[in-house]
Amino acid sequence: MKTARYIGSGNAVLGIEIGSTRIKAVLIGEGFEPIASGSYAWENSFENGVWTYSLHDVRKGMRNCYADLAADVEKRYGVTITRLKAVGISGMMHGYLPFDENMNQLCEFRTWRNTTTEKAAKELTELFDFNIPLRWSIAHLYHAILCGEPHVRNIHTITTVAGYVNRLLGGAHAVGICEASGMFPIEGGGYNRRMLDLFDNLIADKGYSWKTEDILPKVLAAGESSGILTDEGAAFLDVSGRLKGGAILCAPEGDAATGMAATNSVMPRTGNVSAGTSVFSMVVLEKPLERVHRELDVIASPTGAPTAMVHCNNCTNEINAWAELFSQVISMAGTDCPKDRLFELLFTEADKGDKDCGGLTAVNYLSGEPVTAAENGCLLFEREIGSSFTIANFMRTQLYTALAALKYGMDILREENVQIDELFAHGGYFKTEGVGQRILAAAVNAPVSVMKTAGEGGAWGIALLAAYTAGSRNLSLGEYLNSVVFSSGEHTTVTPDSDTVKGFEKYMERYMKAVTNARVKP
Repeated sequence: MKTARYIGSGNAVLGIEIGSTRIKAVLIGEGFEPIASGSYAWENSFENGVWTYSLHDVRKGMRNCYADLAADVEKRYGVTITRLKAVGISGMMHGYLPFDENMNQLCEFRTWRNTTTEKAAKELTELFDFNIPLRWSIAHLYHAILCGEPHVRNIHTITTVAGYVNRLLGGAHAVGICEASGMFPIEGGGYNRRMLDLFDNLIADKGYSWKTEDILPKVLAAGESSGILTDEGAAFLDVSGRLKGGAILCAPEGDAATGMAATNSVMPRTGNVSAGTSVFSMVVLEKPLERVHRELDVIASPTGAPTAMVHCNNCTNEINAWAELFSQVISMAGTDCPKDRLFELLFTEADKGDKDCGGLTAVNYLSGEPVTAAENGCLLFEREIGSSFTIANFMRTQLYTALAALKYGMDILREENVQIDELFAHGGYFKTEGVGQRILAAAVNAPVSVMKTAGEGGAWGIALLAAYTAGSRNLSLGEYLNSVVFSSGEHTTVTPDSDTVKGFEKYMERYMKAVTNARVKP
């Protein structure tokens, strides 16, 4: 079999994404198509006021995920993976992982979900005249400084979860430029010198032995290698010992960059939306934004182009919670409905609901939501007297509210006259054909496309970036994706329905009132 020979020859490329609810691995073949996959389910924990994952669980999850992939390869093709051409590691964006000079972890991994850094982020935004979101690494670092946390004095390096795993595999202390731009602002392919100096001057009286630039990872653009998979790194990943070293490691990236690669949206006036546990949009800009907006991040694409990002902490968590409740009711009735089928039924029914959800409103903030200035979590469902309380409207409400904070941020981009020719969508929200896609098109009032490969998500995206690193053919990333990877890519496109656009706007009026009321402290 051709695929078995391809894998056996060591030419396959592996991408692994460390996501919020699962770690997923994808092996891609000669035509860049996924040929095998593996996964490992996990959840974050809330410990001592911090959303976190233990690094023990990160290591365990990586090994189990790879073992699942290797088993899938053997089952499908009857071959054992012994060598790989390239490997890419992606992870949850940014957050805070500090280490001392011996790579001892200095505090818990503080993920993107934490919203405790508001004071630090606000002060840095004013200092830099550049928006610093709550989840960025520099906001977490400054928050630790403001709180007088003793570990700061011993920092030798800080990184992200993707950067950490990349080092375990044998890579350098480095991250891709998109990931780096969510640790500290980027300019001209590296960290912004003016802002580095401003920050170092701000904390000069603390007497730390380090300079900010020295503890941050090296910045790599798409196509630059972060190192080679060592035999020790291979043994860490594959506990069976069958995988050998030698694969090229691409620059580790966050899920923003992998989403851009997976949807071929790295060129100006294109963008993508990733909707799963969190939801975010990325729009590659033609020119810088005119004003600083606390609701918008300005980061870099995998090639370093300025990119506007709307990142929302909450998306499908309430959809999942209600689906679980309905599943329990089904079980009580003595029957069974597989989860995939249940989601399909609920999404399909939501498509029949009123355009404005019939007077129903929900807020899905499992954690704080910086885009709408909600500091703390708030889970809320409301229905007006005389509302149309049907399962179709209820589920449509859950689908609307999953994108409502995103819409709030995207409306600001429209006020800045940012032009969007097309948005590409990916993630579990779009798994039921057409439903989520139509709702997103109405939310952003722009054409939305879903590729055939949309369900593969970030693991496939980082595999593409790894393949590009191993054989770019002297093409830019945009050229490579257009002419090599997606030359015959299949996708479906929907344009906004005017009635749904108006219905979503009406829903947003109720939604923002509910959010505003939830923000008011007694």
